[in-house]
Amino acid sequence: MTAEELWKSSGLEGTYEAWAFGEAPDKLADLVVRGIKTATCSAYDLYAAENEPLPEAGDYSVILNSKEEAVCIIRTLKVYVTEFDAVTKEHAFKEGEGDRSLKYWREVHEKFLINELRSVNKTFSAKTKVVCEEFETVYKNIPDQRK
Repeated sequence: MTAEELWKSSGLEGTYEAWAFGEAPDKLADLVVRGIKTATCSAYDLYAAENEPLPEAGDYSVILNSKEEAVCIIRTLKVYVTEFDAVTKEHAFKEGEGDRSLKYWREVHEKFLINELRSVNKTFSAKTKVVCEEFETVYKNIPDQRK
């Protein structure tokens, strides 16, 4: 199902963005559908480099898998910018990856951010700003289980 088809079937109104999670779109989308992943983060410098506005509370996103098929729709609840080394264990837990610890989150996200920042000729440090988002799943592309 395409993003547009899922959006129409949801009955939601307004606008949305469609995107897939970084390096493991299928795994992370599955965590969202299962209610384990309720947060994400990205490099602040990417928004500036691409002249993109930061996400805002109330925004809708159609989450795609690696085949660009629509998996679910999320609504952003909270957005804040902080330094990488100031991300909390609570945020790491909400991201739902690995053992959900801050140590695991830092290991995985440092590698991810190094690669992302390289694409805009920036370097990573513990003080790199990250955009943290918290969200809720409002609609799933699962027959008979749509919320």
